[in-house]
Amino acid sequence: MFTRRQFVATAAALATPAIARPAFAAPGDWSQWDAQVTPPEFDLETSNPWGLHPRFLPRRVSANPGLKPGDIHVDAVARYLYHIQGDGTAMRYGVAIGRDGLYGPGVYKIKRKAKWPRWTPTAAMIAREPEKYAAWADGQPPGPDNALGSRALYLYVGNRDSYLRIHGTPAPRSIGTRASSGCVRMVMPHINYLYDQVSTGVTAYLYPTDGSPL
Repeated sequence: MFTRRQFVATAAALATPAIARPAFAAPGDWSQWDAQVTPPEFDLETSNPWGLHPRFLPRRVSANPGLKPGDIHVDAVARYLYHIQGDGTAMRYGVAIGRDGLYGPGVYKIKRKAKWPRWTPTAAMIAREPEKYAAWADGQPPGPDNALGSRALYLYVGNRDSYLRIHGTPAPRSIGTRASSGCVRMVMPHINYLYDQVSTGVTAYLYPTDGSPL
């Protein structure tokens, strides 16, 4: 049984990030889009044009023994995602999680990865907030303004798509909050780096928001 205390020690501070959404680029040009959402001379652990609280910048931290390298652990209390490394450490990133009642704790497999994915809201999302999602019922084209941002990791239960994603966001000021319709959001340059490190088939643990074990 896992608890959020079993993977790394966490800090407890509030976030106050702020940045405007990036402009939309011409479809199909991934390199242009990557450049558009990545700060000049980007450094993973220090670049912060978004005004994130410093604790949400990526950091290499110690991981508790026994965790499987490659797996992902999402601490829904501290709003951290940990990617476990093979040397006893983990890369820690700040994230946003689902709003009350929409976040789905559980154990998932990452069975698909996509760069600059197309996004389609679920029927439940459209029914719940038609004014926000109905316009994209047939899908939102890829690009810096897309809801899934630059990269997406798709979470499955067995062979069933859970419709939960770990993905980039065009709203980086949401990092550290409960803002999404269930998915785990990351700053786009951060997930761009994580995406290249994650293999399909690894396990993602999304812990409950009350700190209880899975």
